[in-house]
Amino acid sequence: MEATIFNTHDVVLLMTAYQCILFAILLLTARRERRLTNTLLALFLLQQAAIPLDILISFGAEFRAIALDWSPNLFYVFGFGYWLEGPLLLWYTRSLVYKDYRLTARDLVYLIPFIAYFLHQLVFYYSLDFATKKSIQEEYDLLVAPHYMNFVTLFRDLFRATLGAVCLLEIRRYGKHLKHNYSDIDKLDLTWLKLLVIGFLGIRLWAVLVAVMLILSIMYGVSADFGTAGLLGNYITFILVSILIFFGLSHSTVCEGLESRTPEAESGKEETNKDKYKPELAETLSRWMEDEKPYLIPALTLEKLAGQLHMPSRTLSNIINRHFNCNFFEFVNHYRVEEAKRLLADPQSADKNMIDLMYEMGFNSKATFNALFKKKVGMTPSEFRKQASQS
Repeated sequence: MEATIFNTHDVVLLMTAYQCILFAILLLTARRERRLTNTLLALFLLQQAAIPLDILISFGAEFRAIALDWSPNLFYVFGFGYWLEGPLLLWYTRSLVYKDYRLTARDLVYLIPFIAYFLHQLVFYYSLDFATKKSIQEEYDLLVAPHYMNFVTLFRDLFRATLGAVCLLEIRRYGKHLKHNYSDIDKLDLTWLKLLVIGFLGIRLWAVLVAVMLILSIMYGVSADFGTAGLLGNYITFILVSILIFFGLSHSTVCEGLESRTPEAESGKEETNKDKYKPELAETLSRWMEDEKPYLIPALTLEKLAGQLHMPSRTLSNIINRHFNCNFFEFVNHYRVEEAKRLLADPQSADKNMIDLMYEMGFNSKATFNALFKKKVGMTPSEFRKQASQS
């Protein structure tokens, strides 16, 4: 029974590495748009391929023996992938979140742990002679290995988890930016990436827990099933990588994002901005929305509406945030929902199907339309229409 589980475990690791390498090559050779984004995703996938190979060489009985026969220099080579995961995922996230994103010297700071680990392995392992390295691997035992390396592993997994949390902050900032500037965000939304980052973060936190359990086991004799814990993490990683490949290939062309990572460009500043504006401008805005109905334009943005009103975008944002106590997305879609209520209750619209009415109201997505309508009215558009026809 154990052999069967072991073989299945090996297959999952090999499949993870195979699909990562395959799609990384596809990204580097077939995708021409958003070159930096696709390159970063490809490098992230190659790094993800290195981790299961490192696990197979380090802990797989058969693969370890094969690697040892080939060369003890194969050990730890793929382990460098652990230290690159966090930076690559963060850079990939930022390439989607920010317009015209470019790597800078500040971004390279995240490579310091990788460089430190590389230098450590270069001095304390790869500088040794062939026979010594082979002897170390033949006598290797996880429980009697140098104890400080267990703390290095703990730091490594904490580092990966920390950068995963930074990715979530970047995506959250992007989401706030969208709702402050766009009325239709379905094609620009990065919820898929947020869920994936949460998944990877969960796996890294699990790895932190396993590292802590290992330290407690060595230092205090606490018993733990490391094999099952590692197996679970590998299976979940395989699923997450598969999902990342699917969404990464189909959603890597996000065309709208933040201008820069400067504090001035963050939408949060707009929320707390105390610039003064004339109260009558709020009345002007309300009249314009009711008379001209610009919300019927699906692609309406803060900049376009500000141009119609001949006022700066920042002033318009302040009016919406402070006078109407909402963001641009909520403000525009409030009018769309009110228009939807009027049309759905109008007997002359009874013959029109819901999709046609949805487009007339300025919505581009049925899911968004249903969700916003139910949130505002307390029932679905179909239920409201039925109730209106009965009364």
